[in-house]
Amino acid sequence: MPRPITIAFDVMGSDHGPSEVVKGAARLTLESPGIHALLVGDGDEIRKALEEIRHSGERVSVHHAPRFITMEEKPSAALQEKPDASVAVAARLVREGEADAVVSAGNTGAGVLACARHFQLIPGVRRAALAAVYPTQQEHGEKHDPFSLILDVGATVDATPDDLVAFAVMGAQYSKVISKNPDPKVALLSNGVEPQKGPPRVVEAHQKLAALKGIRFSGNVEGVDIPKGRADVIVTDGFVGNVCLKMLEGVAETVVDIARYAYKSKLRWRAGLAMLSSGIKRLKSITDWEQYGGAPVLGFDQLFIKAHGRSKSKAIANAGKVAAKAVSANLAAAIREGLPR
Repeated sequence: MPRPITIAFDVMGSDHGPSEVVKGAARLTLESPGIHALLVGDGDEIRKALEEIRHSGERVSVHHAPRFITMEEKPSAALQEKPDASVAVAARLVREGEADAVVSAGNTGAGVLACARHFQLIPGVRRAALAAVYPTQQEHGEKHDPFSLILDVGATVDATPDDLVAFAVMGAQYSKVISKNPDPKVALLSNGVEPQKGPPRVVEAHQKLAALKGIRFSGNVEGVDIPKGRADVIVTDGFVGNVCLKMLEGVAETVVDIARYAYKSKLRWRAGLAMLSSGIKRLKSITDWEQYGGAPVLGFDQLFIKAHGRSKSKAIANAGKVAAKAVSANLAAAIREGLPR
């Protein structure tokens, strides 16, 4: 029997506290027999939470970490002051071979920085990237699933042309492993579809990607193309990517708020929304971030999955499943093989 894949869960620091992360990890062990959950955080709180839920005792273990980093703390200063914080301990356990990947719903910056301090960058990768999954329109049956990947969304603010090329390779390999897409379409985000459009780093990255073998590069896309599903992987720097991600989240929340207002305001609007209920349910299902778990940090020799701070048990369990799938497929090796030599 192959040894189970061990996922280290940073139990502390999420919006809901330890209980939801523990529930999610416990749920994962019941749904996926080949996965072991290593719960990192306050040992007493973790054991108390485990006593109240059903779980697979032989596939759950606890590693005590006395402190944690809150959402409000500055990552660098907090990690300097708290080297024994749960997210740092979880990353160290992966580096030491006690676990295979990390899942955290805590402070994003602290998680990325903990990885940078304990993991190694894959040869050929200069900067790591935080990738985010977002819902898209499926066009003419070309899309394998209703989601696409955009990276970077915050880890590398100032990306060079070579960084953008590496992001493209990392995103394509992640799409192949997680979305089971054998030939993902990759595009660069710019202010025009023409190859010469965009700042110099984007123009140069376009030239390099067009010449790179082993990747299906479809050229530039504009912001309006992001939700239309014109690409499976969209590449940009962390500043622009983070702005795009926040805009997508804001639009989704606004649509829901408008629908609620309309439903409460007038009877005829309520009747119209009732007629559109099946479409609204479908929109809700594809924008439900709980089903895809979290955002991967790509570029390190080990995997970190950043779950949403508001994650409930379902999202935490799915983040663990995504991490296990990437480990099983040896994502780091796939990225290394795809990079230009």
